[in-house]
Amino acid sequence: MKKINPFYVSALLALALVSCGPQKMISTPIENVDNLPLKITPLAEKDLKRWSDLDLVKDTVPGMSVDRAYAELLKGKKGQTVIVGVVDSGVDINHEDLQGKIWTNPKEIAGNGIDDDKNGYIDDIHGWNFLGDAVNEQLELTRIVKKGPGTPEYNKAKAELDEKLKELQPAKMQLDMILNAEKTIADKLGKKDFTLAEVQAIQTTDTGLTQAKAMFENILAKTDKAGFDKQIESYKDYVYGQLNYNLNVEFDGRSIVGDNPEDITDTKYGNNNVIGPVAKEAKHGTHVAGIIAQVRDNNLGGDGVATNAKILAVRAVPNGDEYDKDIALGIRYAVDNGAKVINGSFGKYFSPHKEWVQDALKYAAEKDVLVIFAAGNESYDLDVINKYPSDSYDGEPEISNNVLIIGALNVEYGSKMVAPFSNYGKRNVDIFAPGMKIYATTPENTYEYLQGTSMASPNVAGVAALIRSYYPKLTAAQVKQIIMESGISLKNDIKAGEDQHKANFSEVSKTGKIVNAYNALILAEKMSK
Repeated sequence: MKKINPFYVSALLALALVSCGPQKMISTPIENVDNLPLKITPLAEKDLKRWSDLDLVKDTVPGMSVDRAYAELLKGKKGQTVIVGVVDSGVDINHEDLQGKIWTNPKEIAGNGIDDDKNGYIDDIHGWNFLGDAVNEQLELTRIVKKGPGTPEYNKAKAELDEKLKELQPAKMQLDMILNAEKTIADKLGKKDFTLAEVQAIQTTDTGLTQAKAMFENILAKTDKAGFDKQIESYKDYVYGQLNYNLNVEFDGRSIVGDNPEDITDTKYGNNNVIGPVAKEAKHGTHVAGIIAQVRDNNLGGDGVATNAKILAVRAVPNGDEYDKDIALGIRYAVDNGAKVINGSFGKYFSPHKEWVQDALKYAAEKDVLVIFAAGNESYDLDVINKYPSDSYDGEPEISNNVLIIGALNVEYGSKMVAPFSNYGKRNVDIFAPGMKIYATTPENTYEYLQGTSMASPNVAGVAALIRSYYPKLTAAQVKQIIMESGISLKNDIKAGEDQHKANFSEVSKTGKIVNAYNALILAEKMSK
C-alpha cells in the first residue's frame, strides 16, 4: 500500500498558496487557542445536548465547530449523499430522529425472499445482521480459555479471566445484598414502588428488615425509587451479564447463529433485521447512528454532524466481544454497498483472527473507504497495549492509510479535557473528539446521554462524511490527512491513564489535536483545488 506523504504546511499556510489573481475571500482557520483567555462556565442543558457542535473559542468547550462550519462555510451549498456504515450492536431504523437518514438498498426488492442483487444476502434492504437472533456473547478471552490449554494466548487469557471473576465477586455480593433488601421492603409494604416516607414509617424489631430499612433510607435520600430502579437495572445487567455470559466458559452464544465462526469462507448466515431481536440491545448502535446523522434543527434530541449522511446498518457487535469474522465480513459488506465512511465503535484485547480484519481494512483502502475506530475505554496507553482492531500492532508500520483511531474528550476544557476512561497513545491514537455526555438517539424514540470513545468515533465519522459530501473528489487518505492536519493543536497539561498521571495534551495522540469541522472544510476546499 502506498504511504500517504506528510502534509508539511499548516492550514493557514495552505491558504496563502492559492493562485494569484482575484480570489473569493476564504475563511481563516481557528488556531492559537492556547493563547486565548478562556473562561469555563457551566453549560445550559440545551447546549450540553449538542456540545460537540460548539466552538472552543466562542463557547469555551472543546467542540468541533460544526455550527460554525454550517453557518459560515456551507450555507447555500448542496452536498452529495454519503453512505456511512455503522458496524455496531444494531440500529433502530424506525427512530423518529433518523427518518430519511437510513440507507435503502436500491438493488433489492423488500420482502420477496429473493437475493435480487445476488450479493449473498436476501432482502438486505437497510443493511445486514451478522448476529442473527444472538444477543449475548462471551469475551474473546473467555472463548480462548474455553478452547483449552495449547490455544494461542491461553495462559494470558486464563490469568485475566480469573482476575476478572475475582474482581467481580464483591460487586455481586453488594448487588445481591441490595436486591434482597429491596425485596424485603417491597414484601413488607406490599408494593415495589415505595417512597422514602413509607420506608421511614416502617416499625419493626426484625433484624433483616431493620437493615433493609436503613439501607433504603440512605438510598432514597439521594434518589427516588424510579431513579434507583433505573440505576440498579443497569448495574444488574452489567454484573449478571458478565457472570452469566461474558465470563462464563460454559455459555454458548453462537450456536443460535448457525455458522462456523472459525471459517471466514462460511458467509451464508445472519438475517436482514438490523435492529436485532431485542430493540433495547440496539441502544449503542442507535446512539452512534444518531451522532452521525440524526436530523439537525428539528427540536428532537441532539443534532447529527452530517446532514447528507445515510446510515447503512451492520449488526455485528453483541453484548460481549465481537467475532473477528463478523467484523471482517461487516466491513466488506459496507464497502461493497457503497459506504464511503465506516464507523467501528467496538474493540477488544484478544483477536485470534486479526488478519481477517486487517485484510478487510486493506480492502476498504483499495475501494477508497475511510474507517474510523474508537480508541477504547480502559485508560490504557495503546503504545504499550494492543487494542483490536487497529491499523498497527506492536509498533509496526500502519497497514493502510485509511484508518483513524479516536480518543475521547470531556466537555470541560483544561486539565480534565481528556475523558478519564479514554485510551491514549502518541503513536497509536490519531486525534481526540467529544466523547463525554453525548446526547443522541436510543431505541423506540428515546434519547440519552452516553459516553465513551464509542461516541467520539462517530463524531469524527460525521466530520468525515461532511467532507466527503461537499468535496467528493477527495480520497479516503486525503480525508484522513485533512482531519488530522486541520485539528486544533493544544498544549494543555491534562490527566490521562488509569493513574490519572499528568501529561501534556500534545503527548497523548499522534497529532496532539482535537477534531475541528470548520478547519477541516477550509483545508478540504484548498486540497480539492
